[in-house]
Amino acid sequence: MSVLAYTESENGKFKKSAFEVASYASAVAKQMGTSATAVSFNADGGDSLGSYGVSKILNISDDKLKTFNAKAYALAIVEAAEKEGAKVIIVSSSTDSKFLVPILAAKLKAGYVPNVVAAPEGTSPLTVKRTAFSNKGFAHTEINTDVSIIGVSNNSYGAHENNVSASVESFSPALSEDDFAVKSTEIDKVVGKATIADADIVVSGGRGLKGPENWGMIEELADVLGAATACSKPVSDMGWRPHGEHVGQTGKPVASNLYIAIGISGAIQHLAGVSASKTKVVINNDPEAPFFKAADYGIVGDAFEVVPKLTEKLKEFKAQNS
Repeated sequence: MSVLAYTESENGKFKKSAFEVASYASAVAKQMGTSATAVSFNADGGDSLGSYGVSKILNISDDKLKTFNAKAYALAIVEAAEKEGAKVIIVSSSTDSKFLVPILAAKLKAGYVPNVVAAPEGTSPLTVKRTAFSNKGFAHTEINTDVSIIGVSNNSYGAHENNVSASVESFSPALSEDDFAVKSTEIDKVVGKATIADADIVVSGGRGLKGPENWGMIEELADVLGAATACSKPVSDMGWRPHGEHVGQTGKPVASNLYIAIGISGAIQHLAGVSASKTKVVINNDPEAPFFKAADYGIVGDAFEVVPKLTEKLKEFKAQNS
């Protein structure tokens, strides 16, 4: 019996979340007195997961699975879990994982707990701590099914090095054409920039930017910080930015180490979607903006004056410390 981790990759490279999931799986395996196994799809350098406590990597190399397919991926993970006799499966909180987990849980008759933020408090029964009420509280949840699935909240547990000798094994799940019945016709991806899901820092803009022509200062600040860019719902609704950059409860959730909100007042749905970020900074000329009550740091001022000065100071700081 082992603990199985679904380690996500893109273009052959493991995502940041893969190492957090691997670390979490390793910790659970240690608690249960067993080993951690990872399953990956078309990923290079699978043995790198050994640095995070995974002793075996089942790598699926299949051109049909280079593009994410919820049903096919879920069925492949089911087969991997059955092969390894896994009773605990660890996934990330990515959109892809949340998409495939219902299929995975139904096939394995497994209990699923998402948004988990800490290692299990107990293993008999498996008891985990997760966020609840839009990250305003915590729930301690027991999983009493034979198979358990844990969704680790991004940037909550962290990636912890724990070097073990890892073996990489080719794995070919028995999938039929019917398992690929749902196909992706078009995929829009951010190219050459940090993505919201993997970024440690996110710089986000709202209607206070007044128009898409002013977005350059958001991108410049993000470039200096090595950050991803994001926006509020009204901005994407007006077509200033792609919907893929919309963050919040109705868009993409953000759990970055630093979230900078510029010209965003702080509607409740937006705050709920970014509340998992460790440090929140707001720049707004309205001192009564709701975001100031949720932020760790705030600057009351005109974004068109504050942001260029902040960017310039950061450039100077980087130049002095390079």
